[in-house]
Amino acid sequence: MTDTAIHLPVAAQPSIDSLVDYARRAEDGGYDCVWLPETWGRDGVTGLTAIAERTDDVEIGSSILNAYSRSPALLGQTAATLQEVSDGRFRLGIGPSGPAVIENWHGLEYDNPLRRTRETVEIVRQVLSGERVEYDGEQFSLSGFRLRFDPPEPTPPVEVTGMGPKAVELAGRFADGWHGIMLTPQGVTDRLEDVERGAELGDREPDDVRVTVGVTCCALTDAERARELARRHAAFYVGGMGTFYRDSLVRQGYDEAAVIHEAWQNGNRERALASVSDDLLSDLCAAGDPETARERLERFERLEGVDAVAVSFPRGADEAEIEATMDALAPTGG
Repeated sequence: MTDTAIHLPVAAQPSIDSLVDYARRAEDGGYDCVWLPETWGRDGVTGLTAIAERTDDVEIGSSILNAYSRSPALLGQTAATLQEVSDGRFRLGIGPSGPAVIENWHGLEYDNPLRRTRETVEIVRQVLSGERVEYDGEQFSLSGFRLRFDPPEPTPPVEVTGMGPKAVELAGRFADGWHGIMLTPQGVTDRLEDVERGAELGDREPDDVRVTVGVTCCALTDAERARELARRHAAFYVGGMGTFYRDSLVRQGYDEAAVIHEAWQNGNRERALASVSDDLLSDLCAAGDPETARERLERFERLEGVDAVAVSFPRGADEAEIEATMDALAPTGG
């Protein structure tokens, strides 16, 4: 049976308490895991700590902590500490992000993201083992680091994001899980082939790699409002967040993604929105009235090879709209 998770809202929240309240609502609704992305709001680690201390059973995860602004050793320490704080409920999600974030927000060079992600995964695993870290790679050379407390039990899984074929192959080869977003059902199926290829290269079974697919969801009695929120969210990510989402959708057969990106970059937001076709919106998102949103989410849940579907929310949704969507799509039936 496919698990159902939550990506907590990435848009600005009034307080840490609001994030905790969403997490507790998800726990009460039977969601299996609460993921907190780290973008332009509060840092992810502090938020996850508060959530861990004020929930009981739901798993918690970072989706994502980027592999540039924290060193691999620090990411390992963080994972070990959050595993302790959460009593064994933590999942470490990491990824390279993109140049728009790494270079513009953090002032760092976005250099060889695939290699950096691979080495980060390998170093984090060494840290979590509790043994002395000795590592000599292309991106990192470490010697002598060791946790000064007992390594966490169980060891938290290390899961990575990826959109292109090589990035997803890397997840299949080296990580405990792969997270995909901005994918249609057919796009997920195509990327699962990359997971399988990576697992084969790593002499592993594809079932060893936990696959989580994030889907933008909005389930409201006002179906048009729900679709409009989802459309604006899609246009923003395809048009304004670098080229990864554009390229991913073009690979999935949606050439209009290039038009969306060009229009957004030229400041023509209305043309960008208008270029998000109804077909693309329906394939990419689960938006509309609650029954329609549930049906569209189930398309992803039925995909063979998908272990979890993560409900995420349009960035423009308000608190009431987020809560309505969360309740409508809850595993317990709301």
